[in-house]
Amino acid sequence: MTELALTDESLADVATLAAGLGAALHTAGLPVGPDRCERLARAVTVVGARSVAELHACALATMVSDPGQMATFEQVFATLFGSPSPLPNLPAPPDRAAWRHDEDNSSPPAPRSQTDPEGWPAQTQVLDTGAAAPPDDAPLPESPAVHRVASAAERLRGRDFTELSAAELRQLVTLMREMALSIPPRRTRRYRRARDGKRPDLRGTLRQARRSGGEAIRLARRAPRERPRRLVVLCDISGSMESYARALLMLMYCLNGGQVRGGQGRPEVFSFATRLTRLTPTLAAASPDTMLAKAGEAAPDWSGGTRIGAAIKEFNDRYGARGMARGAVVLIISDGWETGEPGLLGVQMARLSRIAHRIVWANPRTQSPRYRPEVGGMAAAWPYCDAVVSAHNLDALDDLLAALHAR
Repeated sequence: MTELALTDESLADVATLAAGLGAALHTAGLPVGPDRCERLARAVTVVGARSVAELHACALATMVSDPGQMATFEQVFATLFGSPSPLPNLPAPPDRAAWRHDEDNSSPPAPRSQTDPEGWPAQTQVLDTGAAAPPDDAPLPESPAVHRVASAAERLRGRDFTELSAAELRQLVTLMREMALSIPPRRTRRYRRARDGKRPDLRGTLRQARRSGGEAIRLARRAPRERPRRLVVLCDISGSMESYARALLMLMYCLNGGQVRGGQGRPEVFSFATRLTRLTPTLAAASPDTMLAKAGEAAPDWSGGTRIGAAIKEFNDRYGARGMARGAVVLIISDGWETGEPGLLGVQMARLSRIAHRIVWANPRTQSPRYRPEVGGMAAAWPYCDAVVSAHNLDALDDLLAALHAR
């Protein structure tokens, strides 16, 4: 097992240190997940650990949840940091040959148990630093040691969604849950009391005057109320967009779970291929897999052809013009391959742009610098889009959220 050395540089990056120890403990069979690694990093920061003994105390308090886990913890900690266990009379831990592999052994660690809800991804690696570990209470040496601990989910951030398997895509849900959606507000016709308001509040002024014998000592003011705009998502689920649709529907599922800033309501989600289907009720599913299964059942045209113009026309007729898209931020997820009449798409996009506050188009094909919207449905829709982003991988989702937040 490769040893980790403590230095001033490595302790400065406590997150890396905590992740490395957590990965080794999880591989050894302990139920250690990212949440416990986060608690360890906070404990090391609060305590200000400067020695192996202090790190051992922090790790023991945050990584071990049962007395039966202490033997395995002590063996893993001693192997990583070269520190003898302060509890030598503990029974020997069970044989975990999978986590003690040398550099010459290229076999991967044991996969995560399906019954472990907070387990660490199976591909977590701790790279060797080649530095010897200091004694238990000795001061930390000044030799440089930089540890790189990269979870499987982090390594998938830059990969295209079409290159990910279903299992790898599920690993990205944890990172998607950390994202937050912020939609710009809109002014309403109602007013609220505000000290810095520009509009006089005559009724409020008279109410205050009753407290001072009818003398209006201070003028009350009011300002317009602001309400969050609605987010409407139209997602292309045709064959060419299936992988991207799954990933972005998972993003909408995570945003629907509460990561919406400013008090916005949940997003309204529709799918389209050859017909329009409302998927908003499926976002309340218990898990992303259940959500995708229910979406597949609700949309019989999944992986079918593409009729973007007809789908947007149906949305405008049934939902948009009746109020759902009025003043809303509309996100259209499609590669622009239109099997119908492109002219119909242009007419319906112009109609939608007159009632929506902002239209954002997520087209994964725009990631190529040689892409030009010169033919097909994208050429007809491009003039009515306020922003066009690629959203082809997890890193590109930041551009998508920024485009939705723009005023």
